[in-house]
Amino acid sequence: MIARYSRPAMQAIWSDEGKLARWLEVELAALDGWAEVGAVPAEAAAEIRARAVPPTPARVAEIEERTQHDLAAFVDAVAEDIGPAGRWLHYGLTSSDVLDTALALQVRDGGALLLEGLDRALEAVVRRAEEHRDTVSVGRTHGVHAEPTTFGAKLAGWAFELARDRERLERALEGMRVGKLAGAVGTYGGGDPKVERVACKRLGLAPEPVSTQVVPRDRHAELLSALALCAASLERFATEIRHLARTELREVQEPFRRGQKGSSAMPHKRNPIVAERLCGLARVVRAAAAVGLENVALWHERDISHSSAERVVLPDAFLALDYMLDRFAWLAGGLVVDAGRMRRNLDASHGLVFSQRVLLALVTAGLSRDEAYRLVQGHALRAWDEETDFRALVAADAEIGERLGPERLADAFDLGDALRHVEILFDRLTTLTKEGEPVHA
Repeated sequence: MIARYSRPAMQAIWSDEGKLARWLEVELAALDGWAEVGAVPAEAAAEIRARAVPPTPARVAEIEERTQHDLAAFVDAVAEDIGPAGRWLHYGLTSSDVLDTALALQVRDGGALLLEGLDRALEAVVRRAEEHRDTVSVGRTHGVHAEPTTFGAKLAGWAFELARDRERLERALEGMRVGKLAGAVGTYGGGDPKVERVACKRLGLAPEPVSTQVVPRDRHAELLSALALCAASLERFATEIRHLARTELREVQEPFRRGQKGSSAMPHKRNPIVAERLCGLARVVRAAAAVGLENVALWHERDISHSSAERVVLPDAFLALDYMLDRFAWLAGGLVVDAGRMRRNLDASHGLVFSQRVLLALVTAGLSRDEAYRLVQGHALRAWDEETDFRALVAADAEIGERLGPERLADAFDLGDALRHVEILFDRLTTLTKEGEPVHA
């Protein structure tokens, strides 16, 4: 991921330096295991642990020019500064033992940052939902006015979706919390299952129950799918913000800093650029999920077709989603909401948002549903075409007046009554919070 969309903490995890440090962590954990079973002299393992340091990416690249193998170059680079004891480094291991186990460490550390980002995003959305629980707006289906809602109810739905994203990510991260030191085809041909158990315990991982030369890639596919789903949620929210920010609606606006320019040509422009950026980056994360699925099917005990793709999509997906979560939390927290404009937009469809309530009132009064529907629809279409008040047309209809009377007709157009059940959504929202902080049961 380019630096423009990379945050420092996540970037450090997926940097060459971060990768090499974790490779060494795995190598040293394996040595501890070998020393515990007595295959490697304890004093040699202790000396290596005391002297080994992660090599620089430049030195590994220099050796790789000769070896044409990055892990072998790494082992040579570490060993050259240790002395005779260095011969025990990488004892009984194959490259993927180190690569896959170290990748699990990167995923664990990167995942922790993503969970923190989700918590910040969720906190911002819950706070704004509570703030706007009574901010009346129009609900739209197919882009057309439907029925009244509140802006807070919309945000409450976002909060629950973010909570589901967090649960999915937690499950996927747990699925990735495995290491393998099982050798070239997973049968410990040059190793020892006890070494794997010792090393994984030291690293905070569980041994992969049955591996080939690699950890099965369904785990990685699940992870990338969880990241893609989270990105898709952020894209949904951002798309809604973009629609509501259109000039014709103008119900919300992104925060706009002093001195900011919306366009190099048009000084009046105040564009939803962050929301648009989130939509664009969601495509990157979603594409990574497709790569993860294609990486599941490898030849026999392993081929290398997954490796090159993973070097790109795993860091990019983590970096992009980390950035997206940070920007979305900022956007949700600072979103400018025009409650007056929302109400004017609701009223702009001449009261048509109450058509179902009139329909149901007529059905309750004894009219067949089809008769009631056609009666209400006729007035609704006229109100729309002639920009006439729907309630006035309905009230002037003698048949409707005979069926409903003034009081029942007034009830059908009662906005407060139409929204009386919104509170139950916020009762449910409290299950996501505890003393104002997000919790995840």
